[in-house]
Amino acid sequence: MKRILLIGQLDGYANSVRPLAIQRFLEERGHEVRLFDTSRLSRASRSPRSIRRKLPALRPDKLALYMTEVASALLTRRWELGRRRLSYHLAMADHRLRRAILKSSLPLDDFDLVIGETPNNAGVLTAVRSARTLYDCPQPWADEAYFQGRFTARQHKRLRRFESRLFERVDHLAFSWETIGQYAVEQYGLSGRNLITLNYGCTPSADRVRFDDPPRIVYLGFLGMEGFINLPLLARLSSLYPNIDVYGGPPPDPRLKLNYLGYAPPDVLRNYQIGLITCSKDLPMRQGFSAKQLTYIAYGLPVLVPAWRRNAGLEPGSVFYTEETFRSCIDMLSDEKRWQSVSDEAYAHAHQLSWDNTLRPLETLLDGPSSTEALRPGRP
Repeated sequence: MKRILLIGQLDGYANSVRPLAIQRFLEERGHEVRLFDTSRLSRASRSPRSIRRKLPALRPDKLALYMTEVASALLTRRWELGRRRLSYHLAMADHRLRRAILKSSLPLDDFDLVIGETPNNAGVLTAVRSARTLYDCPQPWADEAYFQGRFTARQHKRLRRFESRLFERVDHLAFSWETIGQYAVEQYGLSGRNLITLNYGCTPSADRVRFDDPPRIVYLGFLGMEGFINLPLLARLSSLYPNIDVYGGPPPDPRLKLNYLGYAPPDVLRNYQIGLITCSKDLPMRQGFSAKQLTYIAYGLPVLVPAWRRNAGLEPGSVFYTEETFRSCIDMLSDEKRWQSVSDEAYAHAHQLSWDNTLRPLETLLDGPSSTEALRPGRP
């Protein structure tokens, strides 16, 4: 039995799903896992039921973090100049404060393995002395934020150097999909010596979706990263085909005229026939990954994916579209036999990508430090 500390930020979206899946996977194999949620790290209470969850903690470092979060919300979300010029300084302040708070709050070296799940909390991994560390990074932070228009070119380079040092310092480094790891090695110039494959997974639903005509399309997920998600594209597609329902948060700009229905749990997917992904054409997104794709195929939904994104290993169940071919792709999936064939392909692929399969490298990792070589990309 190993003792594992899992540091995540449970936001109700993909950032919640993966750490909870890792916790379940490891506990079912007899390990002791402590999941520490940092989503209210600066607040007087971390309990979602307490009114004090909205109030700042009086501890000086947590109060400083609270003020940093307030400043970021006021200065970088709507003010374009602040978004471009101030985001870097506030993000670095947030990163350093979180590292200090977590270092002083958690018995880091009482564990065999410490796993960091999000970039804003990953700095604490460099404070670990005796335990091994795994940075389970969703997406390279510097490039993700830069292509959202949050940094100047100079700040982007500085953050890339900072992030690269962090990538190299941890014992093990993983990303949400293997193509993102390849991107990080190529674009950041990483050695790749500590890189392991730990792909995202899913839990196939016992209740599969069924065909209906006309097919209803669903978009489910986080709507806060406008540049990456490409909300203008989602709006244009919605004008081409009216049966597109959008769930998630935060609420999108009403001017986009999306059929936004608020937040919904994944089981809402049972009411639809097609899942939709939109993303920008920026390089990080072309080689990037959307967790919602696995959520879709877990219910047997065929997935409409932008033609400029090609994730190795995610082709089954995907139908690639452009704006010009979007309606013809829907017409193809309006045929019950064609829809059923793609749906079967998606659902079978979901079983191959179940969490029990994709998280299996963690078992090898926990066997000992010498196991890392077997986890390198491209190895069996």
